[in-house]
Amino acid sequence: MIPPLFLPDGMTEIVFAVLVGTSFIASLITVAFGIGGGGILLAVMATLVPPAALIPMHGIIQFGSNLGRALIVFRQIFWRAIPSFAVGSVIGAALGGSIVVNLPPAWVKIGVGCFVVWTVFMRPPQGLRNWPLLVGATSSFLTMFFGATGLFVATFTKSHHLPRHSHVATHATLMVFQHGVKSIVFGLLGFAFAQWWAFIIVMMISGFAGTVIGKSLLNRIDDRRFRLALDTVLILLSARLIYSGLSALPGIG
Repeated sequence: MIPPLFLPDGMTEIVFAVLVGTSFIASLITVAFGIGGGGILLAVMATLVPPAALIPMHGIIQFGSNLGRALIVFRQIFWRAIPSFAVGSVIGAALGGSIVVNLPPAWVKIGVGCFVVWTVFMRPPQGLRNWPLLVGATSSFLTMFFGATGLFVATFTKSHHLPRHSHVATHATLMVFQHGVKSIVFGLLGFAFAQWWAFIIVMMISGFAGTVIGKSLLNRIDDRRFRLALDTVLILLSARLIYSGLSALPGIG
């Protein structure tokens, strides 16, 4: 029996269990393969969480998940990639929060998916690595409407050609800043996080447990296999994004 404190209005015990389990699995996948958990969590939440709460809730939960991930691999963070990206995140989230008209989500999905597939098969452009402020601003702007832009940020992280532990640590730290700023903006815009606080804490704890187990899997694979797994996950998730975007276009879906 789950105490009512942990169940926001309208949430059943089954939905609670599914979401907590998904948080665990999503964090495990992200640590073990470098990316993927955020998109999986968003996809599941999209079917079980009220639309108005989806992006804010996904953001605050991912903030906690990435913070735990960054802490357990803290020594491997590539700090040179962080400051300018963090400044860009503030700019992008502020701009996104100030816009009333949403970007067409279908075209955002198609664009991000095609870009990530291109970077997997081609060498990531030098400009991507050398312009962290622009990457931070662009991805944070999009995440206000789209939710999971970890794919885009992973492409930026990948362009630095980091060892697997450093890739995971750096990507997690970048996402901490992005989701943290996004959550602050949604709070300023009036989203009531307080009524979800107990549920948020449980989701973060479950995500951290997945992170700990995922790290043990990360330790067992070498950099070559990690890179292959990362590219495979990127392609599969990008294909899903493109298909989802195309299906939502008028006359196609």
